[in-house]
Amino acid sequence: MLVESCPQQTLQHVTAARQRGLLTGCVPTMGALHQGHVSLMQRARSECGYVTATIFVNPTQFGPQEDFSKYPRTLQSDLQLCEQAGVDLVFTPQTDQMYAADAETVVQVGRLTTLLEGAHRPGHFDGVTTVVAKLLMITQPQKAYFGQKDYQQQLVVRRMVRDLNIPVEIVTCPIIRESDGLAMSSRNRYLTAEERQTATALSGALRLAERLCSQSGAVPSVVEQQMQQMLLQTPGLVLQYAVLADPETLQPLPERVPSGTSCVALIAARVGTTRLIDNLLLVFG
Repeated sequence: MLVESCPQQTLQHVTAARQRGLLTGCVPTMGALHQGHVSLMQRARSECGYVTATIFVNPTQFGPQEDFSKYPRTLQSDLQLCEQAGVDLVFTPQTDQMYAADAETVVQVGRLTTLLEGAHRPGHFDGVTTVVAKLLMITQPQKAYFGQKDYQQQLVVRRMVRDLNIPVEIVTCPIIRESDGLAMSSRNRYLTAEERQTATALSGALRLAERLCSQSGAVPSVVEQQMQQMLLQTPGLVLQYAVLADPETLQPLPERVPSGTSCVALIAARVGTTRLIDNLLLVFG
């Protein structure tokens, strides 16, 4: 497995692989890898002849009150997981290799980035789309792999790729959960044992929404209210949102929906000082 910090050298390695006729895949990450990331790399390995993973804690997607300085950096163990997953090349740039001191260009997606995560984390998605566009240019994948846990992020990246005619297929892979239902996240390591137990309320509320939506005649606003009530009654949890939305536009659902309508349930909450998100794709009965 190659480990490369230089963008130009990384591009040369991938270009050589493509010239050999290999299908190229990329798994962009911020490190602090867990089995959710490993599942993305394994999926890429199963579908592509040459797999690149990127490890870069991107400063431009963190707000001024967010956890950039304390975000976990675990490069050596991350590299071991990449190697075990069969990754061919890991791109690990420094900040000054990704952003020139006089950089002025920002990639911005419109309405999708103003809702939910965008409303709670202003500027976050501008940082995401800018760095993902740069990583896709450097690693030149034909397929790029993202996790469903960051549901809005993968939607925004899909829109960016479509609107800019970037020749890459975005593959969204399922959420990997702990045995107690908690969605795997690099930020879970911030949780105390008590907070970790509290955090399982997110997946519990999603399972409640799934049960309610499966019933004939379920009303979206009532399902939302039940989710919100459950979470608001959870000690130690501060709810930011718990909604049902259109799975493509993230717009609110109408008051009545026909049987078979798809939606996504999305939750964001703070447990202690840690902000967590989770989601589940649902179908109305």
